[in-house]
Amino acid sequence: MKRKRNNRELRWLINISRPYLGWMMAGVFLATTVILANVALLSVSGWFITAMAISGLTGAAINYFTPAAAIRGLAILRTAGRYLERLITHEATFRLLAGLRQWFFEKLEPLAPARLQYYQGGDLLSRIRADIDSLENAYLRLFTPSLAALLASILMVIFLLFWNPAIALTNLVGLLIVGIALPWAALHLGANSGQRIVEARSVLRQRVSETVRGLAEITLYGDSQQRIDSIQQENKELVAPQRQQNRINASSTSLNGLFSQLTWLAMIVIAIPLVQSGQLDGPELVMLAFFGMASFEAVTTLPAAFLALGETRSAARRILDLVDAEPAVSDPIEPCAAPEQFDIQFDAVCFRYPQNTQPALQEVSFRLKQGEKLAIQGASGSGKTSLTQLLLKFWAADSGQISIGEANLENLTGDTVRKLCSVVSQQVHLFNTTLAANLYLAKPNATHDELVEACRAAAILDDILTLPEGFDTEVGEAATRLSGGQIRRIGIARALLKDAPIVILDEPTEGLDAATEQQVTQALARLLQGRTAIIITHRPQLLTLADHRLMMDNGRIMS
Repeated sequence: MKRKRNNRELRWLINISRPYLGWMMAGVFLATTVILANVALLSVSGWFITAMAISGLTGAAINYFTPAAAIRGLAILRTAGRYLERLITHEATFRLLAGLRQWFFEKLEPLAPARLQYYQGGDLLSRIRADIDSLENAYLRLFTPSLAALLASILMVIFLLFWNPAIALTNLVGLLIVGIALPWAALHLGANSGQRIVEARSVLRQRVSETVRGLAEITLYGDSQQRIDSIQQENKELVAPQRQQNRINASSTSLNGLFSQLTWLAMIVIAIPLVQSGQLDGPELVMLAFFGMASFEAVTTLPAAFLALGETRSAARRILDLVDAEPAVSDPIEPCAAPEQFDIQFDAVCFRYPQNTQPALQEVSFRLKQGEKLAIQGASGSGKTSLTQLLLKFWAADSGQISIGEANLENLTGDTVRKLCSVVSQQVHLFNTTLAANLYLAKPNATHDELVEACRAAAILDDILTLPEGFDTEVGEAATRLSGGQIRRIGIARALLKDAPIVILDEPTEGLDAATEQQVTQALARLLQGRTAIIITHRPQLLTLADHRLMMDNGRIMS
């Protein structure tokens, strides 16, 4: 089972890399070229220096123009090749990561909000950022070096065969030990610690994220030291496997140097009798010695690369475990067109959340004609919000039918349904960008005049114009530069910009003072004109906007 899971991750990594195969293979070619150029440069330099020394001692003539030109050419090739190799491989990596983030968001979007409610924000952030960034190891540290090492090693061993099979075999054994045996050992020894690093990093991010969000409450209630201790403990959980990987890496580096030096020494021992017998001369001996020393550049990075593979696999597994989840609601294969009438009808609708034993809605039935406003009241947990979640197609009813106009909700795509609806709730989310950018979210092609009119109708325009930068004002993290009432009215302005025929209000004035509540209610009255609306509230002012009222309790309509 574990092998199948690992194969799934590797197959996925290969599949997502296919669009960038051209860039990747160009990087492999350049990496191989750089390795061979470096080996050739060192070998020719050793041969040339030795030959010049012997020529100086014996007075023998030597053609130094050709090897000198070769050395210059190889040095230029190595330098230019290294630059191009880094340029191409990083370009391929950045393209891969950019494509992967887009793919991940496209997979993530259908899961929101139903499936994502089981994940903490810090965990999702860790999967989106850290786990995806970890996947760059698959190409930059594993794929390119491994394939380049294979190609370069084959060519180097073939070259040595022309000089002496025993020397070639010795070099091959050394390359196999450093390039296969040590990476295999590092992979298996580091698999567990790599997985622990990914998991501990996610937990630490969650802890830090929730601590930053709740910093005011932590300070207010004197919980700072407990939080610090908790973060330190989570950090220790991360440092422990990192230290284990560092020990494995240090050991593999030491063994790497040991076996490469032993191989180099063995090649010299084999070559010395060949010099004595006249099969090799002195400069050729030095050339082969330098060749053997430099040849291990091809494989020296592989143990560390395979050590990181455990972390890469764990990151890939966490991504796949998330995106492979089934969406709570699937779009129809052949969806119908958006309705032109906007009546809302619930017919014996029942619904229960997957992990709950009690139903959220039981036999809910009502009909709301186009342009009418329905107020829904009830205690917390009575099913009010669940009803709107079904209408927005974030969840699917277990039984019964929901219709908009003449269209069954099951025959409409989620995007179609949500284009018909605007939502104003007590939790209006504003992104950490400008006010204008937050408003354009509702209508990207809106003109500035449309923004102004929507904000005027929402009674927020005067507040915006008093800000130093007006619509270009940054709202800050969690919209900390705005008051609660201002945030609600910006949410109303967004709904006005969207101009959807159906409006859902979910406690939009909850927690506001009387004066601000009156301002928001007046803005909502303008928003609801001519629209079908569902209003979830127990506030008397908002109830005046409704044509009908429903009382819910334990998922049932009581009156």
